[in-house]
Amino acid sequence: MTKELLFEIGTEEIPSGYMASALKDLEAEARGIFKDQRIPFSGVRTFGTPRRLILYIERLEETQGALVREVVGPAKAVAFDQEGRPTKAAIGFARAQGIPVEKLGVKALDRGDYLVATIEEQGTRLEELLPAILPRLVASLSFPKFMRWGEGTFRFVRPIRWLLALYRGRVVPFEIDGVKSGDKTYGHRFLSRGQTRVRNFQDYLEKLEDRFVIVDQARRRELVVRLAEEAAAKVGGRPVLDDDLVESVSYLVEYPNVVCGEFEREYLSLPRDVIMTPMRKHQRYFPVVDDAGQLLPYFVAISNMKAKDMEVIRAGNERVLRARLKDADFFFKEDRKTPLPERVPELRGIIFQERLGTMFDKAQRLQQLAAYIAEKVVPDSVGDARRAAQVCKADLVTTMVKEFPNLQGVIGREYALLSGETSAVAQAIEEHYLPRFAGDRLPESMTGAIVGLADRIDSICGCFGIGLIPSGSEDPYALRRLGQGVVQLLLSTGINLPLSVPVGKSLELLGDRLTRPRERAAQDVMEFLAARLQAILTERGTTADLVDAVLSVDVERVSEAGSRAEALAAFRQEADFGELTVAFKRVVNILPRGFSRGVDPSRFVTSAERALHAEAATLRAETEHLVRGRDYFRALQRIAAIRPIVDMFFEEVMVMVDDRDLQENRLAILKEVADLFSGIADFSKIAVVP
Repeated sequence: MTKELLFEIGTEEIPSGYMASALKDLEAEARGIFKDQRIPFSGVRTFGTPRRLILYIERLEETQGALVREVVGPAKAVAFDQEGRPTKAAIGFARAQGIPVEKLGVKALDRGDYLVATIEEQGTRLEELLPAILPRLVASLSFPKFMRWGEGTFRFVRPIRWLLALYRGRVVPFEIDGVKSGDKTYGHRFLSRGQTRVRNFQDYLEKLEDRFVIVDQARRRELVVRLAEEAAAKVGGRPVLDDDLVESVSYLVEYPNVVCGEFEREYLSLPRDVIMTPMRKHQRYFPVVDDAGQLLPYFVAISNMKAKDMEVIRAGNERVLRARLKDADFFFKEDRKTPLPERVPELRGIIFQERLGTMFDKAQRLQQLAAYIAEKVVPDSVGDARRAAQVCKADLVTTMVKEFPNLQGVIGREYALLSGETSAVAQAIEEHYLPRFAGDRLPESMTGAIVGLADRIDSICGCFGIGLIPSGSEDPYALRRLGQGVVQLLLSTGINLPLSVPVGKSLELLGDRLTRPRERAAQDVMEFLAARLQAILTERGTTADLVDAVLSVDVERVSEAGSRAEALAAFRQEADFGELTVAFKRVVNILPRGFSRGVDPSRFVTSAERALHAEAATLRAETEHLVRGRDYFRALQRIAAIRPIVDMFFEEVMVMVDDRDLQENRLAILKEVADLFSGIADFSKIAVVP
């Protein structure tokens, strides 16, 4: 019998959006637990369907690895007498550790020589450990939301209905909230009946597939794509297969079946997003387009059912979508009766935050803040930014957005164009919500980015200004996501505006709505945004020490910080990076904190002083324009030329001499060298990798 572990948690239907992260979590937790328990294995795989989470571990050893540990005993001086014989202290220590006294060793520690006992503990058999490990593994999984059921106290994403746990073909006995583990599983909820006993992983896969469950989510995904493409091709089109929707559908079904439905051509006159949103967001259908990308009056639905007459399922899906599109058509026609700008006063009826006022109040602030930012960044766009900020929230009071919240911004763009707004303003209305999440698309227009920046900064400053600051897992106003959006916008657009400028203006506009001192709120907001910048730069692959080095120089100009981090990460690959870092650290370590003094060439004694001063002056002239042009990589390459001259200086010059004026003049030369790096990074923060 192979040394494999098969563990299935059978549940009620788990939300499809939870599944991908749950399976990653299951794998990570399993690897961690078995590694901590010193139990070797060759591979871990996880699988999932709407009704089950599956863990499969290959070649999981039967016994824990032995644990070897050292126990420190008494000092050698008291453990042996003058003749070298063990004293009562040594004998007692050996007895306490369960080993002969002659097995004791001596080890040199910082505080002297001490007796040590090396103890090897044999591992426990896995069959004895698994009944405790598997319930612990289940309890360790995290989900966006948990629930309890019945009269139990155990919390999980959905009620647990069965547990299958086999190691080497034998049941691992345990119980969770009244559900006992066993060797049985269940097939498709509707297409199969009863339970079935399994012997091993391969048997499990085969029996479930016979019972209309495809366990491997990757196989289901491939099948979903193939079925959708084949169905769309029959009506002369192709499906719109965005990754998120494909993944979501793959986790909604255990056995994919396809139907291709049709809707009335008259609905194609609606804006594209008005048609696609009900399909994708509400019904999880794939829209169908022609070769030119134009919508066709068809959709593809993936069903978890296989009926004798699939036409019944097709007709049901068409009926549901037809009702959605009929509503959308009605809302669209009704909303068009009132031009978008005329809806702005209605925002008084939507509370943004009790202390911070209504969405109308927010829109008033956004006009001023967006215009203020635009004036400093792209003065020609001030008018568009002000107008877009004025009307960007107006679609929130339309019936379309009330029914389809995902269309906010998108339908605002359509209504703005129909109301006679310029294309720049309409585009900014949609784009000011971007990015909505990590990895989302970014605004293409500077006006959209500026309005989006103003919107997020107003929300962050407002909440911080009244004490609504994220802590731990609590972030009810999604300020971390908004802060990430601020940083992403600044990095992507290259807007080189110090963060304190729009933050200060935003707090000023909030005025007497604030309940905290403005200076304190500004400081907290800046620290909060700096933390978001640090996280994003690290996520992009820049090591923590380089991020620290970059942000120690300047954290306010986000776009510059991103460029400096990128250049520094690239320069780290250069052959002489390590030696340059060592040389720079040698320079800054000798400089007193806050040292500032000009160089007096008349005090030079050695040629090394003259050479270093001259080279520093030359490089300063050469690199200043490179730094201003944000060509940090070339600047670093040029600065690297000073390293051999720094080395020569330290070899030939004694800096800390008794003559105070001479000492400070030499320190001033080194300060010139340190200043070459000051606009790029603090090299003292960088770890030297051998």
